[in-house]
Amino acid sequence: MKATAKAHPIQGLVKYHGMRDPDLRLPYHDSISVCTAPSHTRTTVAFDTDRDSDVYRIDGDVVEGRGAERIAHVVDHVRDLAGFDHRVRVESENSFPSNVGFGSSSSGFAALAMAACEAAGLEMTRPEISTVARRGSSSAARAVTGAFSQLYTGLNDEDCRSERIESDLESELRIVTGLVPAYKETEQAHEEAADSHMFQARMAHIHGQIAEMRDGLRNAQFDRVFELAEHDSLSLAATTMTGPAGWVYWQPRTIAIFNAVRELRTEGVPVYFSTDTGASVYVNTREEYVERVEAAVSECGVDTEVWEVGGPARVLDESEALF
Repeated sequence: MKATAKAHPIQGLVKYHGMRDPDLRLPYHDSISVCTAPSHTRTTVAFDTDRDSDVYRIDGDVVEGRGAERIAHVVDHVRDLAGFDHRVRVESENSFPSNVGFGSSSSGFAALAMAACEAAGLEMTRPEISTVARRGSSSAARAVTGAFSQLYTGLNDEDCRSERIESDLESELRIVTGLVPAYKETEQAHEEAADSHMFQARMAHIHGQIAEMRDGLRNAQFDRVFELAEHDSLSLAATTMTGPAGWVYWQPRTIAIFNAVRELRTEGVPVYFSTDTGASVYVNTREEYVERVEAAVSECGVDTEVWEVGGPARVLDESEALF
């Protein structure tokens, strides 16, 4: 009862913020994202009747505390669905930095859910598996279905699940990442989201923004889609910064990248910045401009990589298992 899976992290385009149910991780509103590759998480899960305890490791380190609780929440749900109580070993590795704003929880829980469901012998569609991943991280639901995906709000697993949005922008998009390695935590910001006086203002326009984003993706309107994503990043930051804790994730190099992007736009380059809850920056552009954009971002004093659109979470061959 062992399986290995791989998933790509997400860049939020219309981001969710806050949870109406923190146990099931049911968000207040829909969200849309795009998976980024080749960045990925690879996870091996093995259920064993001879084990007497669970063990979880990420990048070789044993996971304890709140991190272990979140993993257990996903694993326990899989055990419930499968109708057994076998103990489990989970080993996971990331190909990119975690806790810096590049969506490691999304790929981590997506790979965990995919591998655990396969190891447990469950026959489920990706939208169904997305409800399993959602119990660890709402963004992980979208990493299960991959590419451009939408997580629908709802009060149950039949409604609150992710589905892929087909778009011709999948082959065109290039993402220059600007790594600003400032450690961040997201969970507390979600917990206090509704306490921000900006939250209701965000809720008032988010449904229209979702509709605009879906239409832009369907019609492959690059500038429309990523201008929306840029504005949504600013909206999200306004909400987090005005919550009780006053979270300010951006750093001076974050702002420097924003300014470099805006300068490139004055020169006619189709380029837009985007951030999730973190200081690192996604810079979205077209393939023909990517070298020029990467050079400009690099001049801001950050490490850069060029990513593309990543596909859905998938089960790997036995030869790629981590143990």
